[in-house]
This record gives sequence, structure tokens and C-alpha cells, in this order.
Amino acid sequence: MKIAVLYGGTSGEREVSLSSGKGIIQALKNNGHEVTGIDFHPERLEEIIELNVDLVFIGLHGKFGEDGRVQGLLEMLGLPYVGSGVLASALAMDKAKAKQIFESNDIPVAKSKVYTITDKTNLQDVEKEVNQVFKVPFVIKPNSEGSTLGLTIVENPEQILDGLNSAAMSDDMILVEDFIQGREITVAVLGEKALPIIEIIPKNAYYDYESKYAAGGSEHIVPAQIDSETSKTIQDLAVKAHSVLGCKTYSRVDFILTEENKPVILEVNTLPGMTPTSLFPDAAKVIGLDYDSMIETFVKRTVGNEN
Repeated sequence: MKIAVLYGGTSGEREVSLSSGKGIIQALKNNGHEVTGIDFHPERLEEIIELNVDLVFIGLHGKFGEDGRVQGLLEMLGLPYVGSGVLASALAMDKAKAKQIFESNDIPVAKSKVYTITDKTNLQDVEKEVNQVFKVPFVIKPNSEGSTLGLTIVENPEQILDGLNSAAMSDDMILVEDFIQGREITVAVLGEKALPIIEIIPKNAYYDYESKYAAGGSEHIVPAQIDSETSKTIQDLAVKAHSVLGCKTYSRVDFILTEENKPVILEVNTLPGMTPTSLFPDAAKVIGLDYDSMIETFVKRTVGNEN
């Protein structure tokens, strides 16, 4: 099969995408496909428009890749692609909208508020409001960004303004939400099935960018040491979150498991990382799928050869 892989891109997650793309390309070649790799840039759309392939595998992360825009282009061109469609991708990337959908479907979320930043916005006014609405610790992050880029965990009010400035560098919408103390867990979803839960134990104080992508930055415990009843609840919520957003083929759903053993959803990743330190491949191994087999499973689900 002729397959094009889109990777790289222009978002803050470019380096992660380069690594994901490298792995995906090699796996597809190992599986016998004819592969064309494209380091995507929105100013070079002719590289996609002129494609003559059977399938596109999107290895992009973040803006211009995971937010529905590339998916819309591919649909206009009539090119089938691996992963979620335009609407699901856009909703998952918009954390505030996704949280509204989760809450309306009885999926627990943290208390939050969105602030829209314009040229006329005085961040000091926003700082004052945030300080009145939220009690430390709380989180400030861009509404549409991944890999914890631009995220600040505010532990004292003096950090608020810097946190707002950091988030505003990535997005004109800022999400502020309660910090939920607990265990970092994630659930890979394949089709309509939840894979074994992974607990993430970061080497740093929090699961930040370095913890996610540096070798040895975090320990992945899979399956997580969680009682069977709680595990089933979490897996059911992951599949439900995947479903209510309209995701397809695969996703990864992140939670915090509170000290009271209650799961709180953080976000759904429609194009989770496929790097050597990524979580989805770790979960796939537990059900007998090595990296190459996992990538081939995504392909087969997309072209209709596998349920």
C-alpha cells in the first residue's frame, strides 16, 4: 500500500512529532508498505495536494496537525487518513469545549474557567480575577496546546502573572483550573476498547515536558496497580470520552486518580505520541502488539480490514 506520513509541523511539539514520524515511517516500511515522508508546513500544501497515495498516516502533534485543520484538507482532497476526523480533532484540542462535553456526559472534570486574551486585555486584571476565583494550587495553561507546553502549576499568587504570560505566548485562550492532587494515569483506546491502564511516575515534581520525552524522564507502570473495580471505571470513562468526542481508530485519555480513588479527566489526545518513550506503545505491548504490529493495526482499522 502507498502511504504518506505527515510529521514535523510547526507547532511547539515539532520535535516530538519528528520522533513519532521516524518511528511510524520505519514501522510502515517494515510492514511492507511504500512510504512517502512529508515534513509538513502550512506554506507547502502542494506537497499534500499532489499526493498519489492510498492512505495518509498523520504523525503530527499540536496545532496545524491535531486540531482538525490537516484532517479537513485531506477530506477535501478525498484522501483517507488514520485517526479521528475534523470535529473530534478540533474538540479534543479545545480543552474547554471538551470539558463541557465531558461534564454533560457525567465524566468528572476539574473546576475551570477560560480567559480570552486580546490586544486590549490587561493581564493584571485577569491576574486579580484569577486570584479571587481560584485557591492555590491551581493550573494555568493554553487552551489548545499539548505536551504541557506553556503550563504553570501555581503554588503562590506571585506566580499568576508569569503563568498567564507563559500561556498567552501559545494561545489567545487561557484555561485556569483546579490542581487535582493524585496519581497520573492514562488509558490508550483502540477502536472501542480500552487497553491496560498506565500509571506515570515522573522523575521531576510534575509530569512536565522533560518527564514525557527525555529518556528516563518517567517510569511507566503497566498495568497500573489499581483495584479491578476502579480500573474498570477508569477504562469505561476513557472509552466514553473517546466516544462522546467522536474519536476514531485510536486515542489516549489522561486522568488524575485522586487520593479518594476518584478519576478526574484531563484531556483526550487524538494523535498521541509514538516516540520511543511514548505511552500508547507501552500499553499495546501488554496486549501483544509490538510497535510495528500496532502501527499496522491502525492501518487495517482505517482501511476496513479489521474491526
